This record gives sequence, C-alpha cells and structure tokens, in this order.
Amino acid sequence: MLGSLHMGWRHVLFANWPVDPAVVEPHLPEALTLETHDGRAWLSVVPFTNVDVRPRMLPSGAGIPLPELNLRTYVSHDGAPGVYFFSLDADGLLAVLGARLFHYLPYYYAKIDLRTTNGRVRFTNRRRHPGARPVQFDATYGPVGDRYSAEPGTLAAFLTARYRYYTEAPDGTLRYATIDHEPWPLYDAAVEIETNTLFRANGFSTPESDPVHFYSPGVETIASGNKRTK
Repeated sequence: MLGSLHMGWRHVLFANWPVDPAVVEPHLPEALTLETHDGRAWLSVVPFTNVDVRPRMLPSGAGIPLPELNLRTYVSHDGAPGVYFFSLDADGLLAVLGARLFHYLPYYYAKIDLRTTNGRVRFTNRRRHPGARPVQFDATYGPVGDRYSAEPGTLAAFLTARYRYYTEAPDGTLRYATIDHEPWPLYDAAVEIETNTLFRANGFSTPESDPVHFYSPGVETIASGNKRTK
C-alpha cells in the first residue's frame, strides 16, 4: 500500500446535475448509502489539474503534473460522508496504473489538454484506455463574481466539503481514504460544455436538469493511504 500523497489541485470546476435518487442508487456498492440534498441526488463532473502529485515525504516541486476528469456522487458509510467515483480519467499512464493497483480507484488513461487564457480554462479530454468505453469532454469555464466559502448546510457545502472517498476493491470489500485540505475558495462559474459523453460511458442517461456550477482556483491536499472499512 502506498502512504499518504500530496496533491495540488488547480482550476477546479464542479459541474453538478440534480437527479432522482433512483437513477444513482443501482450503481453504488451495497455498503454505501446515497446522500441527497433537498431530496435530490447529484452527479458531478469535475475537471481540474494536479500540479504536484508526490509522496508526502518528498519536497515540494518533486511531484508530477496530472490533469484529471472525474464523475462522482455523494455517499456515506456508517455516518461518515464522502464521495464515490464512477470513473476518473487522467493523463499519466503510470499514475493511472498506480491508482488502480494501490488505491482501487477506477482510473482510465486519457489525453487531456488544459490551457488558461484571460482567466478562462479550456479543458479537453479523450480517453485512450485499452478496452474502456470512450469518453470525450470539451469545456471552457472560469470564475465570475466574488470569492466566497461554502456555508454549512448549503448546496455548495454538500457538493464540495467532502473529505473522504470510498471505493470497492476487486474482492468486493469497501475501502476508503481521507482527504485533508483547507476549505475550498469558491466562485460561481461561467461554463460552456460542448461535448460530454461521461454520463453515457458510465451507464447514465444525460440528465435533463439544469446543472449548478462552482469554480475554485484550488487547494493543497493530503490524501491518506487506502484503508479497508471496518
């Protein structure tokens, strides 16, 4: 098992669609409880880049950059809230293999391009993982308005203030890791998504609801090693 990892998350978009809980529940491990906000489940597409992925023991700057795109929902286990990832695309073959092997996460190798121009982020993703369903994602996004922090009980807090992820190992055991970071600095976001096949690739119909968007310039994070739930 790998130890704790440092990650610097940057240019983070939270693109969130409300859906009926019955849409999401069949896709979850039985040990997890789907969490809802105002009676609705949420599917979130999250593009961003890691700027310094490294074992925590190594000095700053010794890590690698790793752009990423994931699809997630919101769950709990024995009262501990977290996220559950349906898929994670990343532009780093060794990182993808390591995350699959040591952290039991459904990572897929992809070619990702992230560029920033005049405060706007252009993000493109093309999955290249052998044998996997193809994924294409093209979006432009950026912050609007003033910076704020998510207040407890708000939708923004429900969707972003998550400090644990859950995953299922090949033997069916439920596992988790904790994610430690400062509260997200948030902005509302102006978003244009031209192409998004991430829902279809994970067995969902594209939601007909209007998404809710948040942007964050990023945080420094420490992820624990992957552990088996008790």
